[in-house]
Amino acid sequence: MLAVRKARRKLRMGTICSPNPSGTKAASDVCNADWMASLPPHLHNVPLSNLAIPGSHDSFSYWVDEKSPVGPDQTPAIKRLARISLVKKLMKKWSVTQNLTFREQLEAGIRYFDLRVSSKPGDADQEIYFIHGLFGIKVWDGLMEIDSFLTQHPQEIVFLDFNHFYAMDEAHHKCLILRIQEAFGSKLCPACIVESMTLQTLWEKKCQVLIFYHCPFYKQYPFLWPGKKIPAPWANTTSVRKLILFLETTLSERAPRGSFHVSQAILTPRVKTIARGLVGGLKNTLVHRLALVPVSPLRITRIS
Repeated sequence: MLAVRKARRKLRMGTICSPNPSGTKAASDVCNADWMASLPPHLHNVPLSNLAIPGSHDSFSYWVDEKSPVGPDQTPAIKRLARISLVKKLMKKWSVTQNLTFREQLEAGIRYFDLRVSSKPGDADQEIYFIHGLFGIKVWDGLMEIDSFLTQHPQEIVFLDFNHFYAMDEAHHKCLILRIQEAFGSKLCPACIVESMTLQTLWEKKCQVLIFYHCPFYKQYPFLWPGKKIPAPWANTTSVRKLILFLETTLSERAPRGSFHVSQAILTPRVKTIARGLVGGLKNTLVHRLALVPVSPLRITRIS
């Protein structure tokens, strides 16, 4: 635990993942913040769909607002219970799946982000927030944080997977898509043939952002990739053994061409799991088990 704390402190100070000031990239100096730029030349023309790319699950949930209303992704029963202040404190223990900000995740090497978004009840404007039981930060703030990193690391590529939308009508979607355009501009990669996407191709075009949008609105914008291009089969289990079997099976059955693939190396709590570990929360109940889950090559992997 002490080693983890020291590593995270160094990460925040920039001593682990800052670019090498000498400009060289010796094996001992390669940092996670620039791992794509540091890959050997023979991988520059390999389709991105054939590279193992680390990702995070509910990527934005490093902070949630227990003072805000319960999100529309929750059941009416949970919303009624949440009127009790203690319930929201307990919900927070199960809603937070990350302990690093977007910037810290990027500097640690994460390149795939699992994003769930929602409008907030009572908001007069069209502002969109990240959501996981409770509301997180504004989507705009998260996008700007990512864009800032990409500007400083021009050879790094990110996958932003907008896969859940709550309480959003057409106006909300248009507002969100406009925000995406404003945040990334020319960094956005137009949807095209998956196999044509290589690091070299993207570097030449100065594109760094692939946006996957699991909603029919993607058809109206050339820079939005359809959700079907990045399937993410979900094991929905608390068993490490079943999870490993599921990952091996779905990876072996993935489509050989035409799409990326997400291997969700995550355990999902049941109601009884939450009841037993109510006070301990997600981190103390399930996360420690993930140390037993191996990470195989040739896939995008989401890790809680």
